Amino acid sequence: MCVGAVTVSAQAQPYGLEQLEQQFLSRNYMLIAAKFDIGRAEAEVVQEKLWPNPVLSVDEFNLWSNATSETMPPLLGSYGRTQQVSIELEQLIETAGKRKKRVAVKQLEHRMAVHEFEELVRELKKELRQTYYHVVSQKQSLLQLRAMVDLFEQLSRQYARQSQQQNVSLADYRRVQAELISLRKEQLELEDDIASSIHVLRVLTQLDDITVDQLQDGNTFESRLARLPADVVSLALSQNIGLKRQLTAVEQAEAELRLEKANRKPDLTLQVGYDRGGNIMQDFVGLGVSMDLPLFNRNKGNIQAAKQSVELQRAQQASLQWELESAVRKRRDQLLRYERMLQDWSADAIHEQQAMVDRYRKHLQGQQITLMEFIDFVQAAREAHGAFLDVWENYNTTLEELQYLVGSDF
Repeated sequence: MCVGAVTVSAQAQPYGLEQLEQQFLSRNYMLIAAKFDIGRAEAEVVQEKLWPNPVLSVDEFNLWSNATSETMPPLLGSYGRTQQVSIELEQLIETAGKRKKRVAVKQLEHRMAVHEFEELVRELKKELRQTYYHVVSQKQSLLQLRAMVDLFEQLSRQYARQSQQQNVSLADYRRVQAELISLRKEQLELEDDIASSIHVLRVLTQLDDITVDQLQDGNTFESRLARLPADVVSLALSQNIGLKRQLTAVEQAEAELRLEKANRKPDLTLQVGYDRGGNIMQDFVGLGVSMDLPLFNRNKGNIQAAKQSVELQRAQQASLQWELESAVRKRRDQLLRYERMLQDWSADAIHEQQAMVDRYRKHLQGQQITLMEFIDFVQAAREAHGAFLDVWENYNTTLEELQYLVGSDF
């Protein structure tokens, strides 16, 4: 099914849904910012892979000597006979694979950032498409409403003359005027609604000059049921971005639990020291090691908190999976009902309604019907057209909801 499109001026570039999506993907600032967040997560993974730097300490370096100083071999030439110095080099050695476990956590955070970016793309794409279908529906309503306003403006002028000539009653003229005022008010509200929707499209696509007349809508009423996968529920369980993100959240909680368990094991600090003139040996080189004694703090609190986080994420995963299955079935059933309803409308029914309005106007002029009968028919025709557009818009928005839930386009 399709409806007539508005003629677009040669100077204005027409935009279909595909062109709008291309602009959206290349120019939307929210997507550009999200890409930087992915880069940040990648950099954190690289940083976490690095070893901690060694620590170099220089101590006990005397600036002068006194009479009690002992003489030692010079350091350089004749310098350093009474020079004392202590140098120590320390290196932290993490035990229990803590560094690898932190890297694993950061890698999962990077995967989470990718999922969040993918979810943002699909959310904004869904908003773009649903707004597009809403504007197309509004556009068709506006076309019909403008035609009705023109019709009643003509009737108002005719009834004004006929009322002055007392060929029609003043009440009929006032009734035409009241209907015209109501239509103009409805047109103003509809134009405001269209302006709001166009603003959303401009924000999403960064196209400041786009107008409703530039939107193409020639092929927007085609059936999509043939593309609907038979295993749409299982497909959603494997591809839904929100569920993927939750699965990653479970893995991340489990990785953090492994890290907290590793943190209860103390790290080692290896030491290499050189001491000149501060020991029983003039030039002393020694090795050392230090570690925390886990007598009071074995990280039990953090481990218990990490376990609770794992259980929480698993429960949220089960809840999200159940909600996803229910939502997919609901949207699929809605889509089938809307499809059957749209098929009941004839492809030419919308055009025939305008022809019927023209015929009823001639009947009104020939006094074959009353003014109230004419107004009632016009209102009924507008309601039928509006119902068709509402169902069509709901059909397309429901399809976009279903595609968003499944995680792919049909």
